[in-house]
Amino acid sequence: MKIKDSTFLITGGSLGIGKAAAKMLIEKGGKAAITARNKNRLDKSANEIGAFPINSDVSYQKDIEKTYDVFLKEFGKLDCLINNAGIGGEWDDVFNLNWNDFVTVYSVNVFGTAMMTKYAANIFKKQNYGNIVNIASTAALKGYASGTVYSSSKFALRGMTECWRAELRKHNVRVILINPSEVITAFGEINGKERKEVPNKLRGIEIAHTIVSALEMDDRGFIPEVTVWATNPF
Repeated sequence: MKIKDSTFLITGGSLGIGKAAAKMLIEKGGKAAITARNKNRLDKSANEIGAFPINSDVSYQKDIEKTYDVFLKEFGKLDCLINNAGIGGEWDDVFNLNWNDFVTVYSVNVFGTAMMTKYAANIFKKQNYGNIVNIASTAALKGYASGTVYSSSKFALRGMTECWRAELRKHNVRVILINPSEVITAFGEINGKERKEVPNKLRGIEIAHTIVSALEMDDRGFIPEVTVWATNPF
């Protein structure tokens, strides 16, 4: 796709991967809206990078509906949805699993992403064109000890991505899954602050580069899935 003058809706865009992707897309001439739950941080980030802020929480149906209403009033069309919003944290092993942990994580990583995609898919079907980028994780490829809650949510996202790809290709919609390994962002941080950069760890900009590079391929082709590892994280 041509980034210039295309419109992008990016969830979880006030920090980390979402903010880096929005910034890069805007620098290439795209028009981007970013969503986030924290209004102060959202407005600050949007002002810094020239994005349009939408204060919303993907775990609430009404907020998702509001997001699309506000976005379409501002931009008039949607060319690409980037499902970046996600939460993680420290979870227990199988002996101590907690129902509420599943509800909390799945509400964002699975249910929220699915509903955001539903609205975009209906728009894309009508216009017979669109792009969806889902940010998963290497945890979507391999489980790990104490990772039942988070890893299973990303396995679910990977499975949903495959379903959507099968359903939407006939409508000229490209559905791309990106699996980052550990990225130094505010992900999982209680205070919502970015972690300090570490020379051998991935940054949001590496994943943003992956997103933009995949999208810039001519519309006749697409990359179904790509995994990004730090070269030497040890």
